[in-house]
Amino acid sequence: MNLLFEPQRQTQDYQASDAAHHIHAFVDQKALNAEGPRVMVRGEGLYLWDSEGKRYLDGMSGLWCTQLGYGRKDLTAAAAAQMDQLAYYNMFFHTTHPAVIELSELLFSLLPKHYSHVIYTNSGSEANEVLIRTVRRYWQVLGKPQKKIMIGRWNGYHGSTLAASALGGMKFMHEMGGLIPDVAHIDEPYWYAQGGELTPAEFGRRCALQLEEKILELGAQNVAGFIAEPFQGAGGMIFPPESYWPEIQRICRQYDVLLCADEVIGGFGRTGEWFAHQHFGFEPDTLSIAKGLTSGYLPMGGLVLSKRMAEALVERGGVFAHGLTYSGHPVAAAVALANLKALRDEGIVRQVKDDTGPYLHTLLHEVFGNHPLIGEIQGTGLLAALQFVEDKGTRKRFANENDLAWQCRTFGFEEGVIIRSTLGRMIMAPALVASRAELDELVDKTRIAVDRTARIAGKL
Repeated sequence: MNLLFEPQRQTQDYQASDAAHHIHAFVDQKALNAEGPRVMVRGEGLYLWDSEGKRYLDGMSGLWCTQLGYGRKDLTAAAAAQMDQLAYYNMFFHTTHPAVIELSELLFSLLPKHYSHVIYTNSGSEANEVLIRTVRRYWQVLGKPQKKIMIGRWNGYHGSTLAASALGGMKFMHEMGGLIPDVAHIDEPYWYAQGGELTPAEFGRRCALQLEEKILELGAQNVAGFIAEPFQGAGGMIFPPESYWPEIQRICRQYDVLLCADEVIGGFGRTGEWFAHQHFGFEPDTLSIAKGLTSGYLPMGGLVLSKRMAEALVERGGVFAHGLTYSGHPVAAAVALANLKALRDEGIVRQVKDDTGPYLHTLLHEVFGNHPLIGEIQGTGLLAALQFVEDKGTRKRFANENDLAWQCRTFGFEEGVIIRSTLGRMIMAPALVASRAELDELVDKTRIAVDRTARIAGKL
Protein backbone atom coordinates (compact mmCIF):
# COMPACT_ATOMS: atom_id res chain seq x y z
CA MET A 1 0.00 0.00 0.00
CA ASN A 2 1.24 3.47 -0.84
CA LEU A 3 1.33 5.30 2.48
CA LEU A 4 1.71 8.77 0.96
CA PHE A 5 -1.43 10.61 0.01
CA GLU A 6 -1.36 12.45 -3.30
CA PRO A 7 -3.61 15.47 -2.79
CA GLN A 8 -5.68 16.89 -5.58
CA ARG A 9 -5.03 20.44 -4.35
CA GLN A 10 -2.03 22.24 -2.94
CA THR A 11 -1.79 22.64 0.83
CA GLN A 12 -1.84 26.44 0.53
CA ASP A 13 -5.11 26.22 -1.39
CA TYR A 14 -6.71 24.14 1.36
CA GLN A 15 -5.40 26.54 4.00
CA ALA A 16 -6.70 29.62 2.22
CA SER A 17 -10.15 28.10 1.84
CA ASP A 18 -10.12 26.94 5.47
CA ALA A 19 -9.31 30.48 6.62
CA ALA A 20 -12.11 31.88 4.48
CA HIS A 21 -14.81 29.67 5.96
CA HIS A 22 -13.93 28.25 9.40
CA ILE A 23 -13.53 29.32 13.00
CA HIS A 24 -11.54 26.62 14.78
CA ALA A 25 -11.89 25.40 18.35
CA PHE A 26 -9.88 26.98 21.20
CA VAL A 27 -7.47 28.93 19.01
CA ASP A 28 -6.77 32.51 17.98
CA GLN A 29 -8.21 32.32 14.49
CA LYS A 30 -6.26 35.29 13.14
CA ALA A 31 -2.99 33.73 14.28
CA LEU A 32 -3.98 30.35 12.84
CA ASN A 33 -4.81 31.93 9.48
CA ALA A 34 -1.35 33.50 9.38
CA GLU A 35 0.31 30.19 10.26
CA GLY A 36 -1.94 27.89 8.24
CA PRO A 37 -3.36 24.70 9.78
CA ARG A 38 -2.00 21.24 9.09
CA VAL A 39 -4.22 19.50 6.57
CA MET A 40 -4.72 15.89 7.61
CA VAL A 41 -5.65 13.69 4.68
CA ARG A 42 -5.40 10.04 5.74
CA GLY A 43 -5.29 7.75 8.76
CA GLU A 44 -4.25 4.13 9.26
CA GLY A 45 -3.91 2.44 12.63
CA LEU A 46 -2.25 4.92 14.99
CA TYR A 47 -0.88 7.07 12.16
CA LEU A 48 -2.01 10.18 10.30
CA TRP A 49 -0.61 11.76 7.13
CA ASP A 50 -0.87 15.42 6.21
CA SER A 51 -1.15 16.97 2.76
CA GLU A 52 2.65 17.33 2.59
CA GLY A 53 3.13 13.59 3.08
CA LYS A 54 4.42 13.83 6.67
CA ARG A 55 3.46 10.99 8.99
CA TYR A 56 2.45 11.48 12.64
CA LEU A 57 1.87 8.98 15.40
CA ASP A 58 -1.41 10.12 16.93
CA GLY A 59 -0.77 9.99 20.66
CA MET A 60 -4.18 11.51 21.46
CA SER A 61 -6.58 9.18 19.61
CA GLY A 62 -7.93 12.19 17.75
CA LEU A 63 -9.67 13.80 20.73
CA TRP A 64 -9.49 10.79 23.06
CA CYS A 65 -11.89 8.90 20.81
CA THR A 66 -10.35 6.65 18.12
CA GLN A 67 -10.14 3.60 20.41
CA LEU A 68 -9.63 1.23 17.45
CA GLY A 69 -7.35 3.56 15.51
CA TYR A 70 -7.91 4.73 11.95
CA GLY A 71 -8.98 2.78 8.88
CA ARG A 72 -10.98 -0.04 10.51
CA LYS A 73 -12.71 -1.80 7.64
CA ASP A 74 -15.26 -3.48 9.93
CA LEU A 75 -16.55 -0.10 11.08
CA THR A 76 -16.77 1.36 7.59
CA ALA A 77 -18.46 -1.83 6.37
CA ALA A 78 -21.03 -1.59 9.17
CA ALA A 79 -21.79 2.00 8.16
CA ALA A 80 -22.13 1.12 4.47
CA ALA A 81 -24.37 -1.86 5.14
CA GLN A 82 -26.66 0.16 7.40
CA MET A 83 -26.83 2.99 4.85
CA ASP A 84 -27.94 0.52 2.23
CA GLN A 85 -30.60 -0.97 4.48
CA LEU A 86 -31.90 2.01 6.47
CA ALA A 87 -29.87 5.19 6.19
CA TYR A 88 -32.05 7.16 8.60
CA TYR A 89 -35.09 7.04 10.73
CA ASN A 90 -35.96 8.70 14.01
CA MET A 91 -37.15 7.59 17.42
CA PHE A 92 -40.21 9.88 17.30
CA PHE A 93 -43.68 8.79 16.06
CA HIS A 94 -43.69 5.68 18.31
CA THR A 95 -40.93 4.04 16.22
CA THR A 96 -37.56 2.39 16.74
CA HIS A 97 -35.18 0.28 14.62
CA PRO A 98 -32.98 -2.83 14.98
CA ALA A 99 -29.59 -1.09 14.98
CA VAL A 100 -30.27 1.01 18.07
CA ILE A 101 -31.96 -1.89 19.89
CA GLU A 102 -29.02 -4.22 19.27
CA LEU A 103 -26.56 -1.52 20.29
CA SER A 104 -28.34 -0.99 23.61
CA GLU A 105 -28.48 -4.72 24.27
CA LEU A 106 -24.72 -4.93 23.89
CA LEU A 107 -24.05 -1.69 25.77
CA PHE A 108 -25.98 -2.83 28.84
CA SER A 109 -24.29 -6.23 28.75
CA LEU A 110 -21.00 -4.35 29.24
CA LEU A 111 -22.25 -1.90 31.88
CA PRO A 112 -22.67 -2.72 35.58
CA LYS A 113 -26.09 -4.20 36.25
CA HIS A 114 -27.54 -1.21 38.10
CA TYR A 115 -27.95 0.69 34.79
CA SER A 116 -30.88 0.03 32.49
CA HIS A 117 -31.76 2.91 30.13
CA VAL A 118 -30.02 5.32 27.78
CA ILE A 119 -30.98 8.53 26.00
CA TYR A 120 -28.86 8.80 22.86
CA THR A 121 -27.37 12.08 21.70
CA ASN A 122 -24.89 13.24 19.06
CA SER A 123 -22.04 14.24 21.39
CA GLY A 124 -20.81 14.48 24.94
CA SER A 125 -21.84 18.12 25.14
CA GLU A 126 -25.41 17.14 24.25
CA ALA A 127 -25.32 14.28 26.75
CA ASN A 128 -24.56 16.77 29.51
CA GLU A 129 -27.23 19.17 28.30
CA VAL A 130 -29.72 16.30 28.52
CA LEU A 131 -28.32 15.40 31.93
CA ILE A 132 -29.44 18.68 33.48
CA ARG A 133 -33.00 18.36 32.22
CA THR A 134 -33.23 14.66 33.07
CA VAL A 135 -31.92 15.06 36.61
CA ARG A 136 -34.33 17.93 37.26
CA ARG A 137 -37.22 15.96 35.78
CA TYR A 138 -36.36 13.00 38.01
CA TRP A 139 -36.69 15.15 41.12
CA GLN A 140 -39.93 16.67 39.82
CA VAL A 141 -41.36 13.18 39.43
CA LEU A 142 -40.36 12.36 43.00
CA GLY A 143 -42.17 15.45 44.25
CA LYS A 144 -39.03 17.51 44.92
CA PRO A 145 -39.08 20.13 42.15
CA GLN A 146 -36.97 22.50 44.23
CA LYS A 147 -33.96 20.20 43.76
CA LYS A 148 -32.48 21.98 40.71
CA ILE A 149 -28.92 22.98 41.51
CA MET A 150 -26.08 21.10 39.82
CA ILE A 151 -22.62 21.23 41.38
CA GLY A 152 -19.53 20.81 39.20
CA ARG A 153 -15.81 21.42 39.68
CA TRP A 154 -13.55 24.30 38.77
CA ASN A 155 -11.37 23.31 35.80
CA GLY A 156 -13.73 20.47 34.96
CA TYR A 157 -14.88 20.09 31.38
CA HIS A 158 -18.28 18.86 30.22
CA GLY A 159 -18.59 20.30 26.72
CA SER A 160 -18.80 23.55 24.81
CA THR A 161 -22.53 24.22 24.58
CA LEU A 162 -23.95 26.78 27.00
CA ALA A 163 -25.27 24.55 29.76
CA ALA A 164 -22.44 22.03 29.40
CA SER A 165 -19.79 24.74 29.64
CA ALA A 166 -21.62 26.14 32.67
CA LEU A 167 -21.42 22.75 34.35
CA GLY A 168 -17.72 22.78 33.59
CA GLY A 169 -15.45 25.04 35.54
CA MET A 170 -13.31 26.72 32.89
CA LYS A 171 -13.69 30.41 33.57
CA PHE A 172 -12.41 31.57 30.20
CA MET A 173 -15.28 29.63 28.62
CA HIS A 174 -17.76 31.22 31.03
CA GLU A 175 -16.50 34.65 29.96
CA MET A 176 -17.47 33.93 26.36
CA GLY A 177 -20.98 32.63 26.92
CA GLY A 178 -21.92 33.32 30.49
CA LEU A 179 -23.42 30.93 33.01
CA ILE A 180 -26.89 29.58 33.63
CA PRO A 181 -28.83 29.71 36.91
CA ASP A 182 -28.61 26.96 39.51
CA VAL A 183 -25.05 25.82 38.81
CA ALA A 184 -22.31 25.91 41.48
CA HIS A 185 -18.70 24.72 41.66
CA ILE A 186 -16.16 23.34 44.11
CA ASP A 187 -12.39 22.99 43.77
CA GLU A 188 -10.68 20.34 41.67
CA PRO A 189 -8.62 17.59 43.40
CA TYR A 190 -5.27 18.66 41.88
CA TRP A 191 -2.87 17.68 44.66
CA TYR A 192 0.40 18.44 42.86
CA ALA A 193 -0.54 22.08 42.30
CA GLN A 194 -2.77 22.79 45.28
CA GLY A 195 -2.02 20.21 47.97
CA GLY A 196 0.52 22.28 49.89
CA GLU A 197 1.84 20.37 52.91
CA LEU A 198 -1.07 17.92 52.94
CA THR A 199 -0.56 14.30 51.96
CA PRO A 200 -2.49 13.22 48.86
CA ALA A 201 -4.93 11.31 51.08
CA GLU A 202 -5.53 14.33 53.32
CA PHE A 203 -5.95 16.62 50.32
CA GLY A 204 -8.35 14.22 48.59
CA ARG A 205 -10.62 14.13 51.63
CA ARG A 206 -10.45 17.91 52.05
CA CYS A 207 -11.50 18.46 48.42
CA ALA A 208 -14.34 15.98 48.78
CA LEU A 209 -15.56 17.67 51.96
CA GLN A 210 -15.96 20.88 49.95
CA LEU A 211 -18.91 19.14 48.31
CA GLU A 212 -20.56 18.60 51.70
CA GLU A 213 -19.90 22.23 52.63
CA LYS A 214 -21.40 23.44 49.36
CA ILE A 215 -24.48 21.23 49.73
CA LEU A 216 -25.07 22.55 53.26
CA GLU A 217 -24.53 26.13 52.07
CA LEU A 218 -27.09 25.74 49.27
CA GLY A 219 -29.43 23.46 51.23
CA ALA A 220 -29.57 19.75 50.45
CA GLN A 221 -33.23 20.15 49.57
CA ASN A 222 -32.14 22.36 46.62
CA VAL A 223 -29.25 20.32 45.22
CA ALA A 224 -30.06 17.91 42.38
CA GLY A 225 -26.71 16.41 41.47
CA PHE A 226 -22.93 16.54 41.47
CA ILE A 227 -21.18 16.05 38.13
CA ALA A 228 -17.50 15.30 37.62
CA GLU A 229 -15.15 13.41 35.37
CA PRO A 230 -13.65 10.37 37.13
CA PHE A 231 -10.33 11.91 36.10
CA GLN A 232 -10.10 15.38 34.59
CA GLY A 233 -9.45 15.31 30.87
CA ALA A 234 -9.24 18.68 29.17
CA GLY A 235 -8.34 20.22 32.53
CA GLY A 236 -4.98 18.44 32.52
CA MET A 237 -5.60 14.69 32.83
CA ILE A 238 -5.60 15.01 36.61
CA PHE A 239 -6.14 11.90 38.72
CA PRO A 240 -7.66 12.53 42.16
CA PRO A 241 -6.11 10.96 45.27
CA GLU A 242 -7.50 7.55 46.21
CA SER A 243 -9.33 9.06 49.17
CA TYR A 244 -11.43 11.34 46.97
CA TRP A 245 -14.13 9.28 45.29
CA PRO A 246 -15.22 7.17 48.29
CA GLU A 247 -15.83 10.36 50.25
CA ILE A 248 -17.67 12.00 47.34
CA GLN A 249 -19.96 8.99 47.04
CA ARG A 250 -20.64 8.96 50.79
CA ILE A 251 -21.61 12.64 50.73
CA CYS A 252 -23.94 12.25 47.73
CA ARG A 253 -25.71 9.32 49.33
CA GLN A 254 -25.98 11.03 52.72
CA TYR A 255 -27.61 14.17 51.29
CA ASP A 256 -29.68 12.48 48.57
CA VAL A 257 -27.77 14.12 45.71
CA LEU A 258 -27.37 12.29 42.40
CA LEU A 259 -23.79 11.34 41.53
CA CYS A 260 -23.23 11.96 37.81
CA ALA A 261 -20.06 10.73 36.10
CA ASP A 262 -18.88 12.28 32.86
CA GLU A 263 -17.42 9.21 31.11
CA VAL A 264 -17.09 10.89 27.70
CA ILE A 265 -13.29 10.49 27.82
CA GLY A 266 -12.91 7.70 30.37
CA GLY A 267 -15.44 5.29 28.91
CA PHE A 268 -14.91 2.29 26.64
CA GLY A 269 -11.62 0.92 27.85
CA ARG A 270 -9.35 3.92 28.27
CA THR A 271 -8.30 3.05 31.84
CA GLY A 272 -8.19 -0.71 31.30
CA GLU A 273 -11.74 -1.01 32.65
CA TRP A 274 -14.78 -0.58 30.44
CA PHE A 275 -15.62 2.63 32.33
CA ALA A 276 -13.36 4.87 34.39
CA HIS A 277 -15.64 4.88 37.44
CA GLN A 278 -14.95 1.15 37.74
CA HIS A 279 -11.23 1.88 38.00
CA PHE A 280 -11.86 4.38 40.81
CA GLY A 281 -14.40 2.15 42.57
CA PHE A 282 -17.53 4.25 42.83
CA GLU A 283 -21.10 3.84 41.55
CA PRO A 284 -22.62 6.83 39.73
CA ASP A 285 -26.32 7.35 39.11
CA THR A 286 -25.74 8.58 35.55
CA LEU A 287 -23.01 8.19 32.94
CA SER A 288 -22.44 10.65 30.11
CA ILE A 289 -20.89 8.79 27.17
CA ALA A 290 -19.64 9.61 23.66
CA LYS A 291 -16.24 9.57 21.87
CA GLY A 292 -15.08 5.95 22.28
CA LEU A 293 -18.65 4.70 21.78
CA THR A 294 -18.06 4.76 18.01
CA SER A 295 -14.26 5.13 18.08
CA GLY A 296 -14.98 8.59 16.69
CA TYR A 297 -16.04 7.22 13.30
CA LEU A 298 -19.47 8.88 13.56
CA PRO A 299 -20.88 11.35 16.09
CA MET A 300 -22.81 9.64 18.88
CA GLY A 301 -23.25 10.08 22.61
CA GLY A 302 -25.71 9.26 25.31
CA LEU A 303 -26.87 9.59 28.89
CA VAL A 304 -27.02 6.28 30.77
CA LEU A 305 -29.44 6.09 33.69
CA SER A 306 -29.55 3.89 36.76
CA LYS A 307 -32.50 1.56 37.16
CA ARG A 308 -33.97 3.64 39.99
CA MET A 309 -33.93 6.79 37.88
CA ALA A 310 -35.30 5.07 34.79
CA GLU A 311 -38.07 3.37 36.73
CA ALA A 312 -39.25 6.69 38.18
CA LEU A 313 -39.18 8.44 34.79
CA VAL A 314 -40.93 5.59 32.95
CA GLU A 315 -43.50 4.54 35.54
CA ARG A 316 -44.35 7.93 37.02
CA GLY A 317 -42.97 10.58 34.69
CA GLY A 318 -45.52 10.73 31.91
CA VAL A 319 -44.35 12.49 28.74
CA PHE A 320 -40.60 13.00 28.58
CA ALA A 321 -40.40 16.37 26.83
CA HIS A 322 -37.12 15.86 25.03
CA GLY A 323 -36.03 14.62 21.61
CA LEU A 324 -33.27 14.95 19.01
CA THR A 325 -33.58 14.41 15.27
CA TYR A 326 -30.52 12.17 15.21
CA SER A 327 -30.90 10.44 18.58
CA GLY A 328 -30.11 6.77 18.02
CA HIS A 329 -29.23 7.38 14.35
CA PRO A 330 -29.21 3.98 12.59
CA VAL A 331 -25.80 4.39 10.93
CA ALA A 332 -24.13 5.71 14.09
CA ALA A 333 -25.74 2.88 16.06
CA ALA A 334 -24.47 0.29 13.58
CA VAL A 335 -20.94 1.65 13.82
CA ALA A 336 -21.11 1.78 17.62
CA LEU A 337 -22.31 -1.83 17.66
CA ALA A 338 -19.41 -2.95 15.47
CA ASN A 339 -16.98 -0.94 17.60
CA LEU A 340 -18.14 -2.41 20.92
CA LYS A 341 -18.08 -5.93 19.47
CA ALA A 342 -14.47 -5.40 18.38
CA LEU A 343 -13.44 -4.02 21.77
CA ARG A 344 -15.08 -7.00 23.45
CA ASP A 345 -14.31 -9.87 21.08
CA GLU A 346 -10.71 -8.90 20.36
CA GLY A 347 -9.96 -8.59 24.07
CA ILE A 348 -8.73 -5.02 23.62
CA VAL A 349 -9.88 -3.66 26.99
CA ARG A 350 -8.27 -6.60 28.80
CA GLN A 351 -5.08 -6.06 26.79
CA VAL A 352 -4.94 -2.44 27.95
CA LYS A 353 -5.39 -3.51 31.57
CA ASP A 354 -2.95 -6.42 31.62
CA ASP A 355 -0.36 -5.64 28.94
CA THR A 356 -0.05 -2.38 27.05
CA GLY A 357 -1.22 -0.12 29.87
CA PRO A 358 1.33 -1.40 32.42
CA TYR A 359 3.98 -1.42 29.69
CA LEU A 360 3.36 2.24 28.85
CA HIS A 361 3.54 3.38 32.47
CA THR A 362 6.67 1.33 33.22
CA LEU A 363 8.26 2.92 30.18
CA LEU A 364 7.21 6.44 31.17
CA HIS A 365 8.66 6.04 34.66
CA GLU A 366 11.90 4.66 33.25
CA VAL A 367 12.28 7.54 30.80
CA PHE A 368 10.85 10.46 32.79
CA GLY A 369 11.08 9.38 36.44
CA ASN A 370 14.28 11.38 36.97
CA HIS A 371 13.85 13.92 34.19
CA PRO A 372 14.67 17.44 35.44
CA LEU A 373 11.56 18.95 33.82
CA ILE A 374 9.04 16.34 35.03
CA GLY A 375 7.68 16.47 38.56
CA GLU A 376 4.95 13.84 38.38
CA ILE A 377 3.67 11.10 36.07
CA GLN A 378 -0.04 10.32 36.36
CA GLY A 379 -2.40 7.94 34.64
CA THR A 380 -3.39 4.35 34.08
CA GLY A 381 -4.18 2.20 31.07
CA LEU A 382 -3.45 4.04 27.83
CA LEU A 383 -3.69 7.44 29.45
CA ALA A 384 -0.88 9.49 30.93
CA ALA A 385 0.17 13.01 31.91
CA LEU A 386 3.61 14.50 32.51
CA GLN A 387 3.68 17.42 34.95
CA PHE A 388 6.20 20.18 34.17
CA VAL A 389 7.87 21.60 37.28
CA GLU A 390 10.50 24.25 37.98
CA ASP A 391 11.49 22.97 41.43
CA LYS A 392 10.75 19.34 42.29
CA GLY A 393 11.41 19.81 45.99
CA THR A 394 8.75 22.46 46.45
CA ARG A 395 6.52 21.46 43.51
CA LYS A 396 6.94 25.02 42.22
CA ARG A 397 5.50 25.33 38.72
CA PHE A 398 6.81 27.57 35.97
CA ALA A 399 5.12 30.97 35.71
CA ASN A 400 5.02 30.40 31.92
CA GLU A 401 4.09 26.71 32.13
CA ASN A 402 1.36 27.06 29.50
CA ASP A 403 3.82 28.52 27.02
CA LEU A 404 6.35 25.78 27.75
CA ALA A 405 3.77 23.04 27.33
CA TRP A 406 2.52 24.56 24.08
CA GLN A 407 6.11 24.68 22.81
CA CYS A 408 6.55 21.02 23.75
CA ARG A 409 3.41 20.15 21.83
CA THR A 410 4.81 22.00 18.80
CA PHE A 411 8.11 20.15 19.10
CA GLY A 412 6.08 16.94 19.16
CA PHE A 413 4.47 17.76 15.83
CA GLU A 414 7.92 18.48 14.42
CA GLU A 415 9.14 15.09 15.64
CA GLY A 416 6.10 13.33 14.20
CA VAL A 417 4.06 12.68 17.33
CA ILE A 418 0.79 14.30 18.44
CA ILE A 419 0.55 14.96 22.19
CA ARG A 420 -1.57 17.52 23.99
CA SER A 421 -0.61 20.39 26.27
CA THR A 422 -2.85 21.62 29.07
CA LEU A 423 -1.90 23.80 32.04
CA GLY A 424 1.76 22.78 32.22
CA ARG A 425 1.02 19.11 31.61
CA MET A 426 1.70 16.98 28.55
CA ILE A 427 -1.02 14.44 27.88
CA MET A 428 -1.06 11.25 25.84
CA ALA A 429 -3.91 8.86 25.15
CA PRO A 430 -3.06 6.60 22.18
CA ALA A 431 -5.54 4.26 20.53
CA LEU A 432 -6.32 1.17 22.58
CA VAL A 433 -4.95 -1.04 19.79
CA ALA A 434 -1.44 0.41 20.21
CA SER A 435 1.35 -2.16 20.10
CA ARG A 436 4.37 -2.13 22.37
CA ALA A 437 6.50 -0.96 19.43
CA GLU A 438 4.14 1.96 18.82
CA LEU A 439 4.23 2.85 22.51
CA ASP A 440 8.03 2.80 22.32
CA GLU A 441 7.85 5.26 19.43
CA LEU A 442 5.33 7.44 21.29
CA VAL A 443 7.51 7.71 24.39
CA ASP A 444 10.76 8.16 22.46
CA LYS A 445 9.44 11.02 20.35
CA THR A 446 7.80 12.57 23.40
CA ARG A 447 11.17 12.38 25.18
CA ILE A 448 12.80 14.30 22.34
CA ALA A 449 10.10 16.98 22.53
CA VAL A 450 10.41 17.21 26.33
CA ASP A 451 14.20 17.42 26.13
CA ARG A 452 13.98 20.23 23.59
CA THR A 453 11.57 22.04 25.93
CA ALA A 454 13.83 21.46 28.92
CA ARG A 455 16.68 23.20 27.11
CA ILE A 456 14.48 26.25 26.56
CA ALA A 457 13.52 26.20 30.26
CA GLY A 458 17.16 25.92 31.31
CA LYS A 459 16.68 22.45 32.80
CA LEU A 460 19.09 20.61 30.46
